[in-house]
Amino acid sequence: MKKTKVSPSRRVYIQNIYRCYTSEGSTMPASALLRFLHIEQMEKAASQETYLCALSLAARASRTMTFDGFYRYMESKDCHVFDQTHASVYQDMEQPLCHYYISSSHNTYLTGNQLVGRSTQDSYVSALRRACRCLEIDCWDGPGGEPIVYHGHTLTSKIFFKDIILSIEQHAFEVSPYPVILSLENHCTHGQQEVIAQHLISILGDKLLVSGLVHNTQPGQLPSPEALKYKILIKNKKLSPQNEQEAAARMGRERDQEEGREGGAEDRREGGSKDRREEEAEGEDSWEEDDEDDEEEEQEEEPAQNKAKHLSKLKRSGKKDKAVVVAEKLSNLVVYTKSVKFHNFAHSREHQRYFENTSLGEKKARKLAKASALEFLQHNMMFITRIYPAGSRTLSSNYNPQEFWNVGSQLVALNFQSLGLPMDLNNGLFQDNGGCGYVLKPNFLRMDLGVFNPNSYRYNLKPAHLLLKVVSGSNLPASRSGSSAMVFKTKCHIFPTALNPHWDTAMNFTISVPDLCLIRFSARYQTGLTSEFIGQYTLPLISMKKGYRWVPLLTREGYSLDPASLFVFVWYY
Repeated sequence: MKKTKVSPSRRVYIQNIYRCYTSEGSTMPASALLRFLHIEQMEKAASQETYLCALSLAARASRTMTFDGFYRYMESKDCHVFDQTHASVYQDMEQPLCHYYISSSHNTYLTGNQLVGRSTQDSYVSALRRACRCLEIDCWDGPGGEPIVYHGHTLTSKIFFKDIILSIEQHAFEVSPYPVILSLENHCTHGQQEVIAQHLISILGDKLLVSGLVHNTQPGQLPSPEALKYKILIKNKKLSPQNEQEAAARMGRERDQEEGREGGAEDRREGGSKDRREEEAEGEDSWEEDDEDDEEEEQEEEPAQNKAKHLSKLKRSGKKDKAVVVAEKLSNLVVYTKSVKFHNFAHSREHQRYFENTSLGEKKARKLAKASALEFLQHNMMFITRIYPAGSRTLSSNYNPQEFWNVGSQLVALNFQSLGLPMDLNNGLFQDNGGCGYVLKPNFLRMDLGVFNPNSYRYNLKPAHLLLKVVSGSNLPASRSGSSAMVFKTKCHIFPTALNPHWDTAMNFTISVPDLCLIRFSARYQTGLTSEFIGQYTLPLISMKKGYRWVPLLTREGYSLDPASLFVFVWYY
């Protein structure tokens, strides 16, 4: 932390703690500091070595700590609320890919809304630098035979697919060595799909996964993040071997149509029954946009979105895209992340293979989570599921990702450009495990132990009891105009002294499923009926240190407000 102004209230509070462990007018001996670390901070592993590290060089000879030294220690990273052992990768990274939450972005190319927003490859760089490991790319036919990326049938700007891949190649493993998944939404004709495949091969080189691995998981299971280190996976439809001839014939007719040949038109007149047979044979090998969820969710549009309805008609009124058959060259690049259509859980149990994954709109996913939570949970133990925002979220708002993490969904995709509670939760979860973009799911979401149902309060998991005392704030920013943000129901009502408020307010919680719990601290400046966001910090309960801790505050964008912080006491069991 930067040190500018010392908070008087915090200093007095820490001084009282110091006095509890020292005699009047004396310094703190090693034994007293160790008692403090064991009793108050629950640092059970603290030893004489810990004590010596906490002392300044000058104090080590006397083996005592002055109050100034104790205060500096309490403000150091050793007393950060986030467990610093979780700031590096500490979880088992050799389990199947479906056993992890994976940081995921929706329509990654956009910087603004879904209708007229700007598309840029810089959005991919930004997401990768935030350890996002699943990026979405919407591919369309572009000029000069070069595929473009934009939100189809809207006024969003267009960028070349090639430029995005160049940026991804440069930044994919800048902050995390674990695999990146490129989720392709493919609307391109056969010729431009081949261009896509060629760009992926030539630009990504050895980073691109093009064949299966000899990996350390069981046969019939996905490889682990460890086995896939520094690899980029393509998530797309894939041709089935028995359908390659039918697909090739159809793509040949497509080329004929593009060139204006009469033969293509004659093929189409040969009879509807033949076309129907071919379409049935192609099955999952073709791709078309499924607007079913979007149409249902239009009923749930936010009031602010109504003004954009006339623009959204551009997308809805367009003729539904013809099914796109996957080019063999692109199909060959799909190894462990083959996209298939979700029918129902029974169908998946019978037919879905371990390397196949499904995508669900938030509306459909929410219905399944409410009606069939256990089946959803068991499904996600075996297969990867991607959740994406409703099409009605034209302003790029986000849903609450927690409800889908609760059933074990791995790729819970959010609009990374949108600020607020959902992205705060996402950032909070994925700062765990070294901020590598992969967080191991709790064991009851990886193995069918029969102990957890997210829709029931009756399950065989031990709850946690949390005592949280918010003592004070330090160096809080001055009030400024700004829009409000969502807050939790439990609040600490404050009479602020602006820069360094003092509250000393305790709250108690019973947490039913500690392994899924996120704690969000939010500081707000309240005047009358208006409430202005100051800063927030979110972290998993399992990453929260006990005892007296300081909590850094972050801006809406996730940047540090250092030296602004909260001083808290945490206890849970």
